[in-house]
Amino acid sequence: MEQNITFAIITCSDTRGMKEDTAGAALETLIAENGWECKSHVVDEQDVDVVLTCGGSGLSLRDVTPEATMDACDRNVPGIAEAMRAHSLAITPYAMLSRALCMQRGRHLVINLPGSEKAAREN
Repeated sequence: MEQNITFAIITCSDTRGMKEDTAGAALETLIAENGWECKSHVVDEQDVDVVLTCGGSGLSLRDVTPEATMDACDRNVPGIAEAMRAHSLAITPYAMLSRALCMQRGRHLVINLPGSEKAAREN
């Protein structure tokens, strides 16, 4: 039985909006290619299974997506973020600088992804 997974994609950037968010657009394409659905670009507007954030998980003082994720969520799901970093380390040593989290909010999964299109696709 095939399950339709629904997503929301949230751009977490102070330098680009949805129009300039090529990472979010690439993720939306990947979601559609897998037969899933991106229902929203606003977190609480739709009931979705997975919330993907794009950007704000680096070391800049303005990068606060992991902290916002912790504030909004209930429980840490560290294995996914660890797997993303391990996969990315095979591509670039800078992956170890990612502060991305994966957390649970109720029945929803929230995953922080990088803001660059290339890194978001890889993760």
